[in-house]
Amino acid sequence: MTSALAVGVMSGTSLDGVSTALVRLADDPPALDAQLVAFRQDAYTAPERGQIIETIARGSSKDLALLHVALGERFAGAVLQLLAHAKVAPRDLSFVASHGQTIWHEPGRATLQLGDAAVMAERLGVRVVSDFRSRDVAAGGQGAPLVPLADVLLFGHPERGRLLLNIGGMANVTFVPRRGVTGGAVAFDTGPGVAVVDAVTRRIDPAAAFDAGGERARRGKPSRKVLDSLLADEYFTTPPPKSTGREHFGPDYAARLVAAVRQGEGDGGGRGGRGGRGGGGGSDNDAVATATVLTVETIARGIERWTPARPDDELVISGGGARNPRLVELLAERVAPRPVVPFDRLFFDGEAKEALVFAFLGFLTIRGAPGNLPAATGARGPRVLGHITPA
Repeated sequence: MTSALAVGVMSGTSLDGVSTALVRLADDPPALDAQLVAFRQDAYTAPERGQIIETIARGSSKDLALLHVALGERFAGAVLQLLAHAKVAPRDLSFVASHGQTIWHEPGRATLQLGDAAVMAERLGVRVVSDFRSRDVAAGGQGAPLVPLADVLLFGHPERGRLLLNIGGMANVTFVPRRGVTGGAVAFDTGPGVAVVDAVTRRIDPAAAFDAGGERARRGKPSRKVLDSLLADEYFTTPPPKSTGREHFGPDYAARLVAAVRQGEGDGGGRGGRGGRGGGGGSDNDAVATATVLTVETIARGIERWTPARPDDELVISGGGARNPRLVELLAERVAPRPVVPFDRLFFDGEAKEALVFAFLGFLTIRGAPGNLPAATGARGPRVLGHITPA
């Protein structure tokens, strides 16, 4: 296969919804190419998000099996809606590539994504590539991050170094020495992206899916003492290859952060925040501000400690966190004078990046080409990723 029209499906750790990207792929020597044709986001409803969170936390084998099928149906429906919007028939697709919804990710040991590929193949009449992470784990790798190979081949600067940062539920960064050059590339999860910020926001206001516009963080004051305690986590000082997920930085972590801020383990009350506490305790907005600065600081420290990037190598940002103005402001201040550039300005809608990347990885799988970057995952070598479910 030298060209293909495909759909990539992404449902990330932020649990905000299903992203689908219609992508035109080509093996056009000397470089591979992936062009975004159409993109759609379909937000999870509160009950859907709640079901996923509950199943992750306490689900039985029956719960997992039923969610596996339900997500397969949900993903197939999202693909059909994208195709209807783009006026493309399923029969025109070469394949669909689905990341699935991560339920458990224990680096180097096990990783599990749900969303039944057989259900998707039945509903769409199209072959489905899925379960991308397992083969890398079986080869001794972390199973993540998998975006870096696409960063190197598709999004690196043609002449100099570039950092590509995706701020999803978790945040991952790739340093690309030059487009197409894997030697010297470095990639890893820096830690939480917006998963902790979102979980803190939902904990203090169940009706809010996330900190809209970063306004809660803007009104709050981060707790320095709580931050110092959180930054002492050994994950942040562990060298790459490394990856993480909601198992580490999930709802329980967010609950402890909120409790610590409210109990006055920080610098005192915040400014105008709902739920402020007397006696030196912090407000709810202080908790959101603390979670936001945690994301910013761990990204900056990860770049400084573990990448060979020069101060003038630009930082290109994408993902849900790139839509949070307060987070972006704080990040730009923290990494100055390094330029911070929105992915959208250079390529296409940054929200579509991961869905497009998994279409690209599916293309590699169909062609029998490796889809991992061993320097990023720690696998014993390059591996063809994923399983193919026939139409």
